[in-house]
Amino acid sequence: MTSVGPTTGPSTAVPVVPEPQAAAPDRFGGRHFTANLRQNGIYIAFALIIVLFEILTRGDLLTPQNVSNLVVQNSYILILAIGMILIIISGHIDLSAGSVVAVTGAISAVLMVNHDVPWPLALLITVLAGAAIGAWQGYWVAYFGIPAFIVTLAGMLVFRALTLSVLGNQGIGPFPDEVRTIANGFMPTYLGNIGLGPLDGADLFTLILGVGLVAGIVATQWSGRVGRTRYGQSVEPFALFIAKIVVAAIVVMFVIVQLARAKNLPWVLVLLAVLVLAYSLLTNRAVFGRHIYAIGGNLNAATLSGIKVKSVTFWLFVNMGVLAAVAGIVFAGRLNQAGPTAGNGFELDAIAAAFIGGAAVQGGVGKVVGAITGGLIMGVINNGMSLIGAPSEQVMLFKGLVLLAAVAFDVFTKRRAGAAR
Repeated sequence: MTSVGPTTGPSTAVPVVPEPQAAAPDRFGGRHFTANLRQNGIYIAFALIIVLFEILTRGDLLTPQNVSNLVVQNSYILILAIGMILIIISGHIDLSAGSVVAVTGAISAVLMVNHDVPWPLALLITVLAGAAIGAWQGYWVAYFGIPAFIVTLAGMLVFRALTLSVLGNQGIGPFPDEVRTIANGFMPTYLGNIGLGPLDGADLFTLILGVGLVAGIVATQWSGRVGRTRYGQSVEPFALFIAKIVVAAIVVMFVIVQLARAKNLPWVLVLLAVLVLAYSLLTNRAVFGRHIYAIGGNLNAATLSGIKVKSVTFWLFVNMGVLAAVAGIVFAGRLNQAGPTAGNGFELDAIAAAFIGGAAVQGGVGKVVGAITGGLIMGVINNGMSLIGAPSEQVMLFKGLVLLAAVAFDVFTKRRAGAAR
């Protein structure tokens, strides 16, 4: 351990930030292998929920068309969930995301529909407006010291009021075809279809992309395992590692095949894939990502380590504003208009997705992939309950119980880890 004494100038030492998710593993029933409940429990729960609704809907849940609908209908919530998980990991919250979705959608509509601004320029201005909104809120949180709960609660009211001021009681539309394609469109068929026997035909290019994605997952997981082994870190048993890779490959290829059988890959799924990859690399490989975990895990220790806490917090809210603007564009494009009630409750769905996906209430824990999984769980619940004709109150009840169970599971695993010490 390196001792740190008083210095007369700025420190040049590089702070050592612990690996995210480096929690003590939990043992199952005296078996000889270990597995991290916090990391893997959400995926097991997701699988069980899918099986449940596949049975209840008599096979309608996983049809090609419905799988495609699940992706398109929940894309904007998944985009918000990516930004929200970073905010929550850092120990903050954002209650204004839904209102920012509404006001940025309104800005894009005014630019493209009312003022005939070319759609690429209009989208750029809209994203910059989202960044400015995030910077405004980030300043009050990071540099002025007002709790994020209060700042974003005020933002929820202010930006909803601005949306109503811009739109009144009527929506603005229709949007250009290019913007609608981003939200609702599908990739064209490049290589034609290929027969899959009893599954009929499927787009060959989409299948090739799926195989490439599986290969990328395998390579990334293997590289991570080798790296942890090289540095003497604990790794899961090889049999369990292989089993997880096989299951992930099967799930990914199943979804890809269903999409290839329906209407090929939705463009919004391509956008989501790019965002998930970029933010996963940010949180797992970049110094900025390590700083986010450090701030949420122990704010005082992060400050003493030399991490620029205020700057990191500020840019997290800027990022949230940008992603909310992207979600606002996607949502408005999907509806083909910007409406005054757009985004109502979106912030709650994004927060729920983050917590269901494994984020800790106190901060310092969470993964982008987990937030996406949590968002998909919410989407499957909404879609499955709709397919069986359940009333809205039952949907809300089910979602509330799932959220409570996810947070209770987080508290339970923390208590087990504490007792094990």
